Amino acid sequence: MVVIGTADRSVVATATGGAANYTSDPDTTVRHILDTLSDAAESAGLDLATLFDMPTHLGLAGIVTPDDAKSLAARLPLTRCRVSDDQITSTIGALGARDGALIAVGTGSFVAIKRGDTIRTLGGWGLQLGDQASGAWLGRTALQRCALVADGLAPTSPLVAKLLARFGDDAGQMIAFARIASPAEYAQLAPLIFDAAYSDDPNACGLAAEGVAYLNLCLGTADLKGDDVLCMSGGLGRRYAPWLDARYQSRIAEPEGTALDGAVRLAWQLAERI
Repeated sequence: MVVIGTADRSVVATATGGAANYTSDPDTTVRHILDTLSDAAESAGLDLATLFDMPTHLGLAGIVTPDDAKSLAARLPLTRCRVSDDQITSTIGALGARDGALIAVGTGSFVAIKRGDTIRTLGGWGLQLGDQASGAWLGRTALQRCALVADGLAPTSPLVAKLLARFGDDAGQMIAFARIASPAEYAQLAPLIFDAAYSDDPNACGLAAEGVAYLNLCLGTADLKGDDVLCMSGGLGRRYAPWLDARYQSRIAEPEGTALDGAVRLAWQLAERI
């Protein structure tokens, strides 16, 4: 999504575009950015070239290294552009000027710790290397538990029975699903797991406990103190709240905004510096 704002921090136009992940598909990402910029300019009644010299901040998935940011910026006609990953814009959007931490849990997961202008992120490694506590991680780990139950190596529960029934109680179907399942497809199982955990299903509670142990571990490195707040975002973030350590639950506060709000805030800051 693109937002065009003015110096007095009012918004004059917005436009929504296609998916943009610079690691998985850089060419499509560049095309979608340019298309969405064009739509936003048209909505604002501006010539597209007018946007090229405006201070701009892009927060995108797939910006893994500083070289990624430089590479994308070089492919765009924006002369005053800063590029970051969307973890940074999500953190700024949620916390605003406040110090503290952000737990972001959806299909993937990460934890961010903010001190003034310094942001440290933990996680966000993707399902193959991490994304603990995420929807994708929960779904895959739940099916691994189902496999243990099917082999007689772990006790069953209503959650396991429900998950096995989705595959017709057929191990072959479950294996076939796991062979090609995307993180998003695994994450579709997460609501079932949380619902079962709230009903004290032992397997679901075990999964939730394992996920929240990771989140507590991350927060333990934040050394939260004073007025530091904890925001929880993403489709699953707040669902972990009942299991968090009590010392963190007392700090939970509503996010100020979204990743888009964070990008707009950073663009305004860039404009002020210029």
